[in-house]
Amino acid sequence: MSPVLDTASLPPRDREEVVRHAVWESLVAVDIDHRPPAEDISVRIGLGAVGPLRVCSARASAVTVRRTAPLARQDEEPAVFLGLQVTGTSLVVQNGRECVLNPGDLAVYESNSPYTLLFDEGVDHHFLRFPRQLLALPERLLRDTGTVALGSDNPLAGIAFTYFSQLAVNDRLHRPVLGDTAAEPSVELLRALLTTQYGNSSLATAPLEATLGLRIKQYIRDHLADPDLSAARIADAHGISVRHLYVVLSRSGISLGDWIRTRRLAECRRELAGPSGRLRTIAATGRRWGFVDATHFSKTFKRAYGISPRDWREQNRPRP
Repeated sequence: MSPVLDTASLPPRDREEVVRHAVWESLVAVDIDHRPPAEDISVRIGLGAVGPLRVCSARASAVTVRRTAPLARQDEEPAVFLGLQVTGTSLVVQNGRECVLNPGDLAVYESNSPYTLLFDEGVDHHFLRFPRQLLALPERLLRDTGTVALGSDNPLAGIAFTYFSQLAVNDRLHRPVLGDTAAEPSVELLRALLTTQYGNSSLATAPLEATLGLRIKQYIRDHLADPDLSAARIADAHGISVRHLYVVLSRSGISLGDWIRTRRLAECRRELAGPSGRLRTIAATGRRWGFVDATHFSKTFKRAYGISPRDWREQNRPRP
């Protein structure tokens, strides 16, 4: 993976903030405590995505990373992180447990619970972020397999380490078509690794139906901007009938059309209030989020928020 951030080219006074911003924007919100003084901070990070998975390959000077309780409580879309130790050692602490990772070891930990990562010898590590609902694994399994060094005692660990290391650094796999293709087997390999560690491989399939609603909602969020998003397309993506789709959503009290419209409107509202909202027309913003008819978009927006899209944008225009 080509580096997208290298602090060697930055003034020392800017390094901490630039690194923090890159990690927060691309992976997760954490506190980062660099051990060396500012002029000695060295960080080289490559970032990418494999479908819905986020990947980060990092080499850095000694650092401690903390996901605090307040940050964990803000987690609206929980994720599971997979860490791969390339060289040196590191320590993972979460839920009252800790494990030391040696070269070739892997470990998982969750974003919705506080954790600490200690890299006393510096960082040579790959991080992969999996949306929690894609794994469709029981909470107890994740708790029992989290903060455990997965190494030579697990028959799949070596295969998983090689595979995920390549996934983290291969730029070709971060392209949309190949990335979308690689995402599903990546999820299945991690599921197999964790269920093997847990000692009950039947748990790899049992929760799929139970978490179907979560996976459907995530799919919709990921495709809100697609004007051709439909019940048939959503159902086909999950290998179910349209009727089954409506049954699953009704269990959560969700009306598909209303749910999609509400979230599209929220994205339009957010965008119109931000800098990018002034770079395109009101109609273009609506089209960007699936509202193909400008008049219908304006009426729907005003009915939902009590203000027209144009007035909302003007109300949030920065003042000199």
